[in-house]
Amino acid sequence: MEDKGKYYLTTAIAYTSGKPHIGNNYEIVLADSIARFRRKEGYDVFFQTGTDEHGQKIELKAQEAGVTPREFVDNVAGIIQGMCDMLNISYDKFIRTTDDCHEKQVQKIFKRMYAQGDIYKGAYEGMYCTPCESFWTESQLVDGKCPDCGREVKPAREEAYFFRMSKYADRLIRHINEHPEFIQPVSRKNEMMNNFLLPGLQDLCVSRTSFKWGIPVDFDPGHVVYVWLDALTNYITGIGYDAEGGSTEQYKKFWPADLHLIGKDIIRFHTIYWPIFLMALDEPLPKQIFGHPWLLMNSGKMSKSRGNVIYADDLVDFFGVDAVRYYVLHEMPFENDGNATWELIAERVNSDLANTLGNLVNRTISMSNKYFGGVVADKGAVDQALDGDLKAVVTATYGKVKEKMAQLRVADSLTEIFGIFKRCNKYIDETEPWILAKDEAKADRLSTVLYNLVEGICIGASLLEPYMPETAGKIAAQLNTNLRGFDQLETFGLYESGNRVTDQPEILFARLDMKEVEKKDEEMSAAMAAAAGADAGTEASQEGSGERAAQVIDIEPKAEVAYDDFAKMQFQVGEIIACEAVPKSKKLLCSQVRIGSQVKQIVSGIKAHYAPEEMVGKKVMVLVNLKPAKLAGVLSEGMLLCAEDEEGQLALMTPEKAMPAGAEIC
Repeated sequence: MEDKGKYYLTTAIAYTSGKPHIGNNYEIVLADSIARFRRKEGYDVFFQTGTDEHGQKIELKAQEAGVTPREFVDNVAGIIQGMCDMLNISYDKFIRTTDDCHEKQVQKIFKRMYAQGDIYKGAYEGMYCTPCESFWTESQLVDGKCPDCGREVKPAREEAYFFRMSKYADRLIRHINEHPEFIQPVSRKNEMMNNFLLPGLQDLCVSRTSFKWGIPVDFDPGHVVYVWLDALTNYITGIGYDAEGGSTEQYKKFWPADLHLIGKDIIRFHTIYWPIFLMALDEPLPKQIFGHPWLLMNSGKMSKSRGNVIYADDLVDFFGVDAVRYYVLHEMPFENDGNATWELIAERVNSDLANTLGNLVNRTISMSNKYFGGVVADKGAVDQALDGDLKAVVTATYGKVKEKMAQLRVADSLTEIFGIFKRCNKYIDETEPWILAKDEAKADRLSTVLYNLVEGICIGASLLEPYMPETAGKIAAQLNTNLRGFDQLETFGLYESGNRVTDQPEILFARLDMKEVEKKDEEMSAAMAAAAGADAGTEASQEGSGERAAQVIDIEPKAEVAYDDFAKMQFQVGEIIACEAVPKSKKLLCSQVRIGSQVKQIVSGIKAHYAPEEMVGKKVMVLVNLKPAKLAGVLSEGMLLCAEDEEGQLALMTPEKAMPAGAEIC
């Protein structure tokens, strides 16, 4: 494979306030698949991840734990790095913002920006959110609470240094307009431009005096550098940037970053604050910033307080590393949020990994041993139509995968790869090796069929390596061959004829007993609920025994939508005329819903809240024109609208007055 030059990839650094859940870990697995793919393409990849370790929230958590902030972050950073290693992440550097070399460079950067006049001293007065470590004006609050996280804010005033954001705003707007690939997906770019840049930027607070756990401003004792100027600069300090002009050769080679991979919730900091900081330092901007969607739990954002958190180590213990990697990569859409439950993961393992892939490899090796003592030989007995179609599908896949990966459509790439395995399974059905084996005169044809299968599997496994490296290696070992470089994947027939496969094929993925999965899910849910209840009890005791506040819930606000987009959705009143539980699912009900003169089948995850018999006869609110999808193998043609309280209890939305089935909701 030709040398294609450098490729510098980063993830957001994980905040060391606690153990990350699988929604947090998704990003590092996504980044790892990209890094591994680029290496196989011939790039000199540098892949950096790490931990963000300063701030008031850390200081408070350390106090609660009875340890020093350093002891607290050392422990959590170890957990985070350990989870990266457990998930087989091929990072080149794990940076910590408490690293001495990082802290010294942040001090230099701050001093340089101050000397240039980009940073000035003032005072901040406003409403402060401790979890987000953000000041807000009254007008920015949503129902009196933090617009980012929905939590309580408190009035605060403190002396602080500020960065003159407006000085660089026009230059950043021009850059974004001139580089359409800079912010991806496009919806994130539009959000940043319309909601933040075009209305005008306020100056940014970049130091704090109300807590101590941060990097000191060395020329003004009492001030520590505010979290975002500290954390964001890790992308350059980690590869040897020096604000005084002594940057390393590594920095000169790898900067600018080719890709910052981050969650959509921190897109503003990375596409507005970070580029402006770089402009102030007269450094090139990263080539691309991709704000990926969230991985949700039962379609809701994971939260310890809600008791709906799934941890990667629990999943790995039950399903295995590559099964978890496959699920999070395959089930995350390019732009919209994905969903994770124990049941959904198990269903995907059984269908894709056990049936499509594992069974294919096992059958092929077993037949090779049964019929030819494990020897795989191309005897040239060709069926032009069947063999030609198989070869065309297999050899065309790398080009399709390469195109998808260039667009960062990782889930689509995996779908293309599994297209090889599905086509091989179909080829078995078409050629019927067990029938060929009954006729001695067709021995050469049988041998050729098995050779074609082994070759197809070998190419598929070589493509699969960036996503499921352990599994790909196991497949190659069982085929007694090596995984191939990408430059060898468009040629069919490179497997050495006469080679011998293993005589003891390993089951790659065993089918899971859904009852065992359900039992595990219930155990973990009970543990999470207990933990959430304990947290809630602690919070209640801290608030005292006074009357509860008004029964309201603040949820995380989503981006504004134009009326034209909203108007595309069709809401109507539906009447449920039949309902039954979905087989082998503990969460889903399948309802037949009359809407006007038609009946739609709608699958909903409400089994824990409604019995099938009590659904019948209800008038409900329905999103009618939602694109049909299969849930647990059952077609769903719309969505029933529900409300959810902070304990996760659901209530169907029903019309206040009697309305006919089909009435428009407007």
